Amino acid sequence: MSKIIYLKTAYKTLSKYDQRTQKRVVAAIDKIPQGDIKKIKTYHMPNLFRLRIGKYRALYYLDDEIIVIVKIDTRGDIYD
Repeated sequence: MSKIIYLKTAYKTLSKYDQRTQKRVVAAIDKIPQGDIKKIKTYHMPNLFRLRIGKYRALYYLDDEIIVIVKIDTRGDIYD
């Protein structure tokens, strides 16, 4: 199992959600690499991926054995 690190912006956004949503998002992130995952090609980071969690998305990248959660937001706002 890989170590998971949340960047400050991702953690701050996650903390604004209700308890049920927080648990759902964290549970999906804990199951990486399972889930609806796609590689993001439009950003400048070579190993950036998107995890779909219902209407929410989590952007993350892999750094050796560490999963770094960059951003968590709704579908319409994640790519801004």
